[in-house]
Amino acid sequence: MTSLNDQITASMKTAMRERNKVALNTLRALKSAITNAAIDKAGAGTELPENELINIIRKQIKQRQDSIEQFEKAGRAELAENEKEEITILESYLPTPLSDAEIVAAVEASIAETGAESKKDMGQVMKLLQEKTGGRADGKKLSQEVMKRLS
Repeated sequence: MTSLNDQITASMKTAMRERNKVALNTLRALKSAITNAAIDKAGAGTELPENELINIIRKQIKQRQDSIEQFEKAGRAELAENEKEEITILESYLPTPLSDAEIVAAVEASIAETGAESKKDMGQVMKLLQEKTGGRADGKKLSQEVMKRLS
């Protein structure tokens, strides 16, 4: 199995050969964010674990979603469309997301495992939940489900 980092590099080479500017620019920005995170963590040349790479990709997607919102407010539909294309490219590197039923089951199992009873226990539940889901669910969606169940 090739690593996520290798997949991104291979896709970058393919985008270069195909002269796909949108994909190439998106992947270059992603590689740059990965390199910066690796340098911040332990210096140049550091290999980040898969879950950290997934978090970086999610962060890149979030930035583009924010940009889309701003472009649409400013009436710049063509720029918003470009950002949407970039999100589609980035999402292809994320693991298959959990279904709503799987998220509910994971939340309930985590609450039971930690013995959480109120919102003050949410931190423990979220930590365990994020380990269990391994980047396959959006943190915001997870926290909303936990909040529903803890009073």
